[in-house]
Amino acid sequence: MPLIPEEPQIHESAQGPRATPASGRTAQTPRPVPGPRPAAPPRPGRPGPLRPTPPAQRASHDAAPAKPAPSGPVAPVAAEGSPAQQIQLIPATVEGALDAAEEAVDLLLDAGRAPGDVLVLTTGEPHPWATHELSFGETSYWAQHDAGDDVFYADAAGATRAASRPVVVVAVNGGTEATAASALALAHTRAGALLIVCGDPQRINAVLGASA
Repeated sequence: MPLIPEEPQIHESAQGPRATPASGRTAQTPRPVPGPRPAAPPRPGRPGPLRPTPPAQRASHDAAPAKPAPSGPVAPVAAEGSPAQQIQLIPATVEGALDAAEEAVDLLLDAGRAPGDVLVLTTGEPHPWATHELSFGETSYWAQHDAGDDVFYADAAGATRAASRPVVVVAVNGGTEATAASALALAHTRAGALLIVCGDPQRINAVLGASA
């Protein structure tokens, strides 16, 4: 017996907030049909039936962030002779700046950049490759730079001798503010198309602002 009065109440609540103000309407009374109508009420916007659709949308949202991951652009600073130069900032700690630079180089090479297009500068500890090659003498070290057939690593002190390349990656992995500023200023003039800076964003933006 209690099931019979409950059925019309379900249909009245499905019709929304108008059930109370428009209780005397006769147009709404024919609606409580016994069985087929429960399928109709969900369409006004019930959360239950709509839940299956978000997974499809979530998949598309998940695909989107994969692309922008990498790096946030810094305000472009035009380098001399390189009006179309782009600048990208990869946030990293002082300890992680060199690893971030290595990752950036890997991505560049995977994207089709020739190894000889890339120059990597460090503001603190030299890259292990540079340390190793310099152990054989500066002549052989810089001969590899002049050959221009592979990625070349140099520290801020020796970077003045490095020639321009299409892409320059700077790892702000230590050093003084003056060293970082001079390395970034030099990188501006050496990077033909793209300058990537890895380090603390606040510090880098302050240095870029000071050197602009």
